[in-house]
Amino acid sequence: MKDEKQSLFRKDGVSYLIPFILITSCFAFWGFANDITNPMVKAFSKIFRMSVTDGALVQVAFYGGYFAMAFPAAMFIRKFSYKAGILLGLALYAFGALLFFPAKMTGSYYPFLIAYFILTCGLSFLETSSNPYILSMGTEETATRRLNLAQSFNPMGSLIGMYVAMHFIQAKMSPLDTAQRAVLNDAEFAAVRDADLSILIRPYLLIGLVIVGLFFLIRFTRMPSNHDQSHEINFLPTLKRIFSLPHYREGVIAQFFYIGVQIMCWTFIIQYGTRLFMSQGMEEKAAEVLSQQYNIAAMVIFCLSRFICTFLLRYLNPGRLLMVLAVAGSILTLGTIFLQNTLGMYCLVGISGCMSLMFPTIYGIALKGLGDDAKFGAAGLIMAILGGSVLPPLQAAIIDKGMLFGMPAVNLSFVLPLICLIVVAVYGYRSCRRV
Repeated sequence: MKDEKQSLFRKDGVSYLIPFILITSCFAFWGFANDITNPMVKAFSKIFRMSVTDGALVQVAFYGGYFAMAFPAAMFIRKFSYKAGILLGLALYAFGALLFFPAKMTGSYYPFLIAYFILTCGLSFLETSSNPYILSMGTEETATRRLNLAQSFNPMGSLIGMYVAMHFIQAKMSPLDTAQRAVLNDAEFAAVRDADLSILIRPYLLIGLVIVGLFFLIRFTRMPSNHDQSHEINFLPTLKRIFSLPHYREGVIAQFFYIGVQIMCWTFIIQYGTRLFMSQGMEEKAAEVLSQQYNIAAMVIFCLSRFICTFLLRYLNPGRLLMVLAVAGSILTLGTIFLQNTLGMYCLVGISGCMSLMFPTIYGIALKGLGDDAKFGAAGLIMAILGGSVLPPLQAAIIDKGMLFGMPAVNLSFVLPLICLIVVAVYGYRSCRRV
């Protein structure tokens, strides 16, 4: 066991265990931010009496921060260091979270979007810095296993974020529904709005203070420099160099489609379950609540599967395991499409167990051998998160059709995740063939 720990967290006689623990905590904190925010689309729509489209601007701001800052983050860490990138990411995360207080004082919606954008600019710096930093904290042979272990703490943060959103925000907001809020006069509306916003901002302010503490802890902890080879930016030549590598270029494509699968399966499980359970005689609100419970079960399975898959990587080639899980996920997706009963719901939940390995494994395969170029390579893989905002609206458009070809459109809409999983399976196959 001692030799195993040394091979995983030691390199050239240097122990990276403490830095690994500190940086791994960042994975949990950005998972928390992601999954406390998803339910806020509906919350803001109710609080400000807006349409769902206006409420969805939360996600536009969220993904916008990731997309906008990926390559600036790469240039920053190339010029300075991984540690500097992580510290700046934590500072932006904390600043964005603490901005929720002045945003609440304005009583307006749009300042919250600015706060979200700044917060996720910080998350973009964190992800662009932390993932390749973890890869470098040991030997290259154990890099993918190490990243899978670190990424295992991301869904833990996600579960906590979901729990906090459900029990400390949604459950404590005013019980008035959308129709009841619509008939409030201006004074009554302002009172309810301000009370709800006071509840909504508390977890964000608390996490902002926690992140400030983590900032100082990492700032004053000696972290590995990892022998950076160059601080020259050379943006376009570097991009040309890394995108000429098939395993990296294809990895960015695979990551785009994987993120699409993840967001589609975790977003539209509510619509899938609501239709299913209502067809069995359940009322709509009860069906939605039960569907959300299945969604939490999917996240728990995702979390447990991450640890199992990290163990399996000790014995299996990462590309081969990626391919096997993508094929298994494709089979479960077929069940989700064609089984119009509770078994279909079980299949949809089971897809999360297959997805758990995918993000860090694609990441590790794509960055293998990039050396100092991994800083820019990481940015391209973080920008692939855009798949989470491009593909779900396409699935939503299918769901809105109601029925298609004699089938519930929500079932048929999972053809899109099926296509995405096939793309990931192909990448896994090509990766194991290259070994």
